[in-house]
Amino acid sequence: MVAVLIPIALAVVYALFSLVMSVSQTKKALAARSRPLHDPEIEAAADRLAHALDLPRIAVNVYEVDAVNGLAAPDGQIYLTRGFLARKARGEVSADELASVIAHELGHVALGHVRRRMIDFTGQNVVFVVLSAALARFLPFVGVGLARLVSMAVMARLSRRDEFEADAWAAALLTKAGIGTGPQKSLFRKLERLVGGQAGQPAWLLSHPAIDDRIAAIDAMERRWQRA
Repeated sequence: MVAVLIPIALAVVYALFSLVMSVSQTKKALAARSRPLHDPEIEAAADRLAHALDLPRIAVNVYEVDAVNGLAAPDGQIYLTRGFLARKARGEVSADELASVIAHELGHVALGHVRRRMIDFTGQNVVFVVLSAALARFLPFVGVGLARLVSMAVMARLSRRDEFEADAWAAALLTKAGIGTGPQKSLFRKLERLVGGQAGQPAWLLSHPAIDDRIAAIDAMERRWQRA
């Protein structure tokens, strides 16, 4: 029994150490490469979200990287990347579409996903260590690789769950703010072109749901609202 518990305890300690280091590095990177957003159109849309939430304002920051992304930091701050703002400047995305990104990231914060992902990360490492130890005894050459695939698949499934939940929360907020879900769904249709597809990876390893599945989930939710 002790022989089983020791690897698990070590995995938990390693995961927690890695998590603390990752959070620390993320905070430093964001502090060094971000600034407050100054875009009247996006700020006006963010103000509509804030009003719907009975908040005085929603602070949005710009993360100075070329990637197209939005993120919620461990401390709950919301960021849009410079790459996303560049796409808006070129007319590829609208302020309301970026408001849907802000709403989605707010959903992650409101639903506790940032903290939950920290717990999931620890669990993924435990699954990997335990499975590696077990499978290596019977499959010495492929056991570790198989354990890694299983732990990645578990983490991806949990991540997809969080994305669906944040989508639903954002859809409700956008509707309450009078923006509606149209910009949310139209941005989804653009995402594959904006960020590049995830072709070549099996669906069970993708950290985000398929675009069509995300749009279908929002459509289904709106139908339930109409029936209520």
